[in-house]
Amino acid sequence: MSEKKASNLAQRLATAAVAAPLILALLYKGPPLGFYALVFAVAMIGVWELFAMTHPLDRASQAIGVAIGAGASAAVYFGGGDVRVVFTVLLVTPLLGPLVTLVRLGDIGTTALRAMAMSFGPLYVAVPMTTLALMRRDQGDDGASYVVMTLMFAWFSDTAGYFAGRFLGKRKLYEAVSPKKTIEGSLGGLCGSVLGAFLAHFWFLRAIPLEHAVPLAILAGALGQAGDLGESLIKRSTGVKDSGQIVPGHGGILDRVDALILTSSVVYVYTLWANAHPAH
Repeated sequence: MSEKKASNLAQRLATAAVAAPLILALLYKGPPLGFYALVFAVAMIGVWELFAMTHPLDRASQAIGVAIGAGASAAVYFGGGDVRVVFTVLLVTPLLGPLVTLVRLGDIGTTALRAMAMSFGPLYVAVPMTTLALMRRDQGDDGASYVVMTLMFAWFSDTAGYFAGRFLGKRKLYEAVSPKKTIEGSLGGLCGSVLGAFLAHFWFLRAIPLEHAVPLAILAGALGQAGDLGESLIKRSTGVKDSGQIVPGHGGILDRVDALILTSSVVYVYTLWANAHPAH
């Protein structure tokens, strides 16, 4: 391993060593609203990083995008599970994209990209991240554990995929989008997600049957990898290497939650269907 890569890995491990205990303490000891505050802050930084890529040098549009994301997140969280609130967010948010772009016209050649990004961006980042806080709040005594399992699906997949790709990777997975990713790394990532399922079931979340946990881990892990590739596609198309530099050794917030965006959505939908009577 090169000195640069070793240094980057050390930074990643140090960041994780500091962040993980703080997140666990807030999840298990803090109030649900406290965890939502953390999720909200992370989501808003992620939304800002996305609009910094799609709307470079347009600070006003970036701020508007973050405001829309904040409104969507707050409405979903504080809406009390009211289906009318959810449908209003899903209907109104996409309509704002073209309207905002009419006001912030700019280069006519990029208006379609910017309009669609403004429509999709808040829903793509803010709402899926908010589902982590919804699980923490709405799944009773198991809420924090569902969140931990979700994080394990995403981060175990990322870690296992990194090492599997580093030492075993030979065949490219999707070179046009992410040249360094390999099929071997992808399979290693799925194994990491499945490991997270076993740890969750046998260690801290007996509420989820193993016959549910393993398929859920495979689906969440696969879609998480797709989320990673999706963010790579956005970065490559906008000429950006990292979404930001806020996390030492990790790049931007969006670089860290790109897989979690899909993983959290999958697990949240599972809890909605599998747990008929969630606690409030």
